[in-house]
Amino acid sequence: MASTFSSLQAINSSITNFPCVPIIKKPKLHISLSKTSISSLRVECCSSSTKTYNEDEEMDKIRRLQNGSDVRGVALQGEKGRSVDLTPPAVEAIAESFGEWVIKGLNNKEKVVMVSLGKDPRISGNTLSVAVFSGLSRAGCMVFDMGLATTPACFMSTILPPCQYDASIMMTASHLPYTRNGLKFFTKKGGLTSVEVEEICEEAARKYANRFTKVSTTLPTRPTKVDFMSSYAKHLRDIIKERVNHPNHYDTPLKGFQIIVNAGNGSGGFFTWDVLDKLGADTFGSLHLNPDGMFPNHIPNPEDKIAMSLTRAAVLENNADLGIVFDTDVDRSGVVDSKGNPINGDRLIALMSAIVLKKHPGTTIVTDARTSMALTKFITNKGGQHCLYRVGYRNVIDKGVNLNKDGVETHLMMETSGHGALKENHFLDDGAYMVVKIIIEMVRMKLEGSEKGIGSLIKDLEEPLESAELRMVVLSEPRYAKAKAFEAIEAFRTYIEQGSLPGWELDACGDCWVSDGCLVDTNDDPTAIDAYMYRAKVSSEGNEEHGWVHLRQSIHNPNIAVNMQSTVPGGCQYMAKVLRDRFLLPSGMDKILDVTQIDKYATSGNLS
Repeated sequence: MASTFSSLQAINSSITNFPCVPIIKKPKLHISLSKTSISSLRVECCSSSTKTYNEDEEMDKIRRLQNGSDVRGVALQGEKGRSVDLTPPAVEAIAESFGEWVIKGLNNKEKVVMVSLGKDPRISGNTLSVAVFSGLSRAGCMVFDMGLATTPACFMSTILPPCQYDASIMMTASHLPYTRNGLKFFTKKGGLTSVEVEEICEEAARKYANRFTKVSTTLPTRPTKVDFMSSYAKHLRDIIKERVNHPNHYDTPLKGFQIIVNAGNGSGGFFTWDVLDKLGADTFGSLHLNPDGMFPNHIPNPEDKIAMSLTRAAVLENNADLGIVFDTDVDRSGVVDSKGNPINGDRLIALMSAIVLKKHPGTTIVTDARTSMALTKFITNKGGQHCLYRVGYRNVIDKGVNLNKDGVETHLMMETSGHGALKENHFLDDGAYMVVKIIIEMVRMKLEGSEKGIGSLIKDLEEPLESAELRMVVLSEPRYAKAKAFEAIEAFRTYIEQGSLPGWELDACGDCWVSDGCLVDTNDDPTAIDAYMYRAKVSSEGNEEHGWVHLRQSIHNPNIAVNMQSTVPGGCQYMAKVLRDRFLLPSGMDKILDVTQIDKYATSGNLS
């Protein structure tokens, strides 16, 4: 390892004028740990016969941190019923295993692998960053510290000059509470898959369980600080300038437009001062731009009602042309049009579909299976083809990638949560890039003489008559929660297939127009850690269509999400009653699931 560190230091010296920012040489970084924190990380350093912990249980601590294609956990005390599990030792083991995985994949012994780290403003970020740096250094990687960054920027740091690192990690837990944190992983090929993250976590679990010293207190070389966010912001500015190609002021194409940004105290403030302001936009009235890891104003989430209502109020008060809402790490976004109409969920997918179909007529658009029947009608009426697929942004994006490989032109992949990826942008779910596309369309419409605004592009989208989202908490210890949720969802499938729910039919492909037939929720050969889910079309016994019900195992928390949409008045309440009376109670699933929300909604039609 000493020779590896020597080679790193030699390279560090040879690239003092690295293009992103100059490298500042500093002595070894020593981490000061209090007596209390050291004791909390200590594991008995004694022979295997006297260990006080079970090795399988220690390994499970790491395995349970996997969250699909991410790693997430509790980093700080403060959540009722949840203890801290995303500890510096756990993060160091995962980062080391990721570094080794990247090195192995490159298969070039002569190359020193370069990995960048960005983070959102969570208050646990600094402590856990040290663990990431230590783990990557243990693996033999050269580490670059991007500081406050966004998830899309971390990926772009692997492909955008002048940096072009071999891999990147983003430290974030998206819209989850300040007590949480997590890791997202990228190579030049894109975000890692669930299977790849499972492989990394399995190796990390072995390291964690068998390592007597659980965390390094000394870094062999200080990570190199880089200002990549400036390069990323310039990249976005250049896209807007080139594609608007304003006839009068090319460099300031947003002159005369007022745009409100609500960053929610996350990482998205840069878009205001480093993108919009420099392009001539008026951003007066923007909200919560300063990073604050306690998120004091509202959840940074384009699905959050408070976030959208505050942005709507600011747009109307300032007579702005557009409002933008980012989530914490800016891989999701939502907007508000000039009339104060919130555009998120199905409405945002419809807006992006309308924009994409202008340039790519007939393209396939992949969405998750929670989207409405009205959205399918909107997309097909615009000449597009709608492919419904399994819930989960990684599932939706990967489906689009695979369709393109199979010769099915697919330019847009979007989930109702606000994750949206485009083929033209490396299949990356980038909330800022999606907003860039909307801004470009807004300016073009104005240049063409239209005063209608971007909201007019979705005027034909019908709203579902009724919709509801309910939760059933799994009544189990955390380690058994996934297995219990799987048991309940498979029982749901069996009840439908056996005809125990008359008028309910598993929706294998929805209104998908892809010729080969795409899987929605049939779960043919799912990975071991994937979220199980099924969607059922529901009709009354008189064959009157009511809508659909979607059951999905949450990968964030020990619960099952129940989504419903109906085309008839009272349809959602009717479906909740049938779900309760003909499945949950007779199957005994009410013994392993808390059905309080289902019961309340079935009884009253609401949760209040």
